[in-house]
Amino acid sequence: MTAMSTRAKLAVVVASAVLLGAVAAGYAATAAQAPGTPPPASDGEQPVTLAPGPRLLAITDRHVSTVAATDPAGPRTVAGLECLRVYAAAGTGICLKPETAWSYQMVVLDAALRQTRAVSVPGLPNRARVSASGRMVSWTTFVGGDSYTSSGFSTRTGILDTHTGATVASLEGFTITRDGRGYRNPDVNYWGVTFTADDNRFYATMATGGRRYLVRGDLAARTVETLKENVECPSLSPDGTRLAFKEAVDADPAKGWRLSVLDLGTMRVTATAETRSVDDQAAWLDGGTLAYTLRGDDGQPDVWTVPADGSGSSTLAIPGAESPSPLT
Repeated sequence: MTAMSTRAKLAVVVASAVLLGAVAAGYAATAAQAPGTPPPASDGEQPVTLAPGPRLLAITDRHVSTVAATDPAGPRTVAGLECLRVYAAAGTGICLKPETAWSYQMVVLDAALRQTRAVSVPGLPNRARVSASGRMVSWTTFVGGDSYTSSGFSTRTGILDTHTGATVASLEGFTITRDGRGYRNPDVNYWGVTFTADDNRFYATMATGGRRYLVRGDLAARTVETLKENVECPSLSPDGTRLAFKEAVDADPAKGWRLSVLDLGTMRVTATAETRSVDDQAAWLDGGTLAYTLRGDDGQPDVWTVPADGSGSSTLAIPGAESPSPLT
C-alpha cells in the first residue's frame, strides 16, 4: 500500500490477523445462496426487501437485516443472506459475501434480494457502495502479496455499471493528476468510493508515497485528480455539497480517526461530536445525520449516529449491527 511507520505496520498486521480469524471462524456454518432465489426471512417476519422506505439496512450476525428508521433499536427483520458488507439505494443492493471458505464475491441484488450479477473478488471485503440511482456499485477489498508494499497488504477497488455490465476491476489503471501535474507510482492504492448524482464522477481515497488523498474521479475518462490530503473513506451527502470522511489524527492513522465533514464549496472541515476513533465509511441517513459502525472491546459491532454539523452528541442506533445504509 504506502510507506508506513512501524506503528502503522503493526496496526495493519494485527487488524488483518483479527479479521482473518473472524472470517475463518464465522464461515463454518455458511450455506451458499442459489442465484435468483430470495433468502428466507427470520421466523414470523415479512421478507427483507431493499425497496425504498422508512427503514435502515444493516448486517446482523453476518446477515442482511432491516429496522424501522423511526425505531432502529427495536425489532428487526433478518434474512438468510450472508454478507460481510452491504449497501443499497433505489432498490439495488451490493453484498460482499463468502464464495468459498477462503474466497469472496461481489453480488448485485434486486429489491427482493435476488442475485442479478456476481463477480469474484480478491482479498477480504472492506467497503461497498451503490450510487443514488442504483446504477453504479463499487467495492474495496483488502489484499496481500503486492511486492511494492512495505507492510505486505494493499487494497483493490472496483466499479460495475449494472445497466451495461461494464466493469472496472481496479482503479489503479486510471490516469492521475496530483497537485495539478501528472503522476505515476506503482504503490498507488484506492478505497472508499462514493458516487455523484451523474453516475460518472466519484470521490475516493488514493494512497501513495505514505500520504492519503481525496480524489475526484471520472469513469468515462478513466482519470482521477487529487483535491485534499488526509481524507479517507469519503461519503457524499444527499445534496452533493459535503463529504463525510475519517480524518487521521495528526495525519497518522496509527493514532486513530476523527469522523469529520468537508464542505466541497469552501473546503472547510468540521469535526463531528463523535470523539472515538471511527474506522468506517459513514453513511448519510438524511441531510444532517451520519451513521457508522463502532466495535466494543469484545469486538462486537454497533451502529451509531451523530449530527453532521458538529453539534449534539453520538447516539447508539442499532445494537449488534454494522454496515448501515438508509433505504432510499
